Amino acid sequence: MKTIRIISTFLFIAILISCSKVPITGRKQVNLLPESDLISMSLQQYRQIINSSKVIVGTADAQQVQTVGKKITDAVVTLLQEQGELSRIAGYQWEYKLIQENEPNAWCLPGGKIAVHTGLLPISKTEAGLAVVMGHEVAHALARHGNERMSQALLAQMGGIALSVALSQQPQQTQDIFNSAYGIGATVGLLLPFSRTQESEADKIGLILMAIAGYDPNEAIPFWQRMKDENKGMQVPEFISTHPSDEKRIEDIKAFIPEAMKYYKK
Repeated sequence: MKTIRIISTFLFIAILISCSKVPITGRKQVNLLPESDLISMSLQQYRQIINSSKVIVGTADAQQVQTVGKKITDAVVTLLQEQGELSRIAGYQWEYKLIQENEPNAWCLPGGKIAVHTGLLPISKTEAGLAVVMGHEVAHALARHGNERMSQALLAQMGGIALSVALSQQPQQTQDIFNSAYGIGATVGLLLPFSRTQESEADKIGLILMAIAGYDPNEAIPFWQRMKDENKGMQVPEFISTHPSDEKRIEDIKAFIPEAMKYYKK
């Protein structure tokens, strides 16, 4: 019993120390893992993905990914400078890749490694449409949602031991948790989904990032309507899903656009 109390006290103190606030929303979260460790793991996984994928270069689409990515990440720097939180992206080295992949998707790993699938481009259609998605994915990284998910998984599966200890004692299990937290090489059934709170948070932060980058936040509405059409017949009801329904997402985005427009400069 004494050992259990000691462990419980240690975890309680660790959680208190690890509490932080998400930029823009101010929501408190627990990130138990050093971001530098996650950046190191991300870089390893990113290299494996890039080496095993067909990366598109020298095309108008590839250039569009570079252009939008640079504007969105410059917006991140602007936002964090204003809030005095540039340390939040310490160690980030931004990269933007277009990958030949039919699944309409994009992602951003800790450290600023961003990829867009070619299957997303028919839905994004324009620079502004692409900015909606890239802003959303970069927002997940900026808000450290992956760290939050991985912290929850480590607490549940390993009792909250330090990542360095987990890596040395159970490297494969730790790597699996990382992969599932960030959706790397995982099936839908294995993926640790972003919560509804995290998804909505990424939508809001993403709108502000695209606004600072010079893209009209109103463009998020037609994009998500196109995504809704793409998902037609495949989406599960919201009450059994961690993601907001397309209708709820569009409704929430419409409500937040006036706030995002405060950051928009044509």
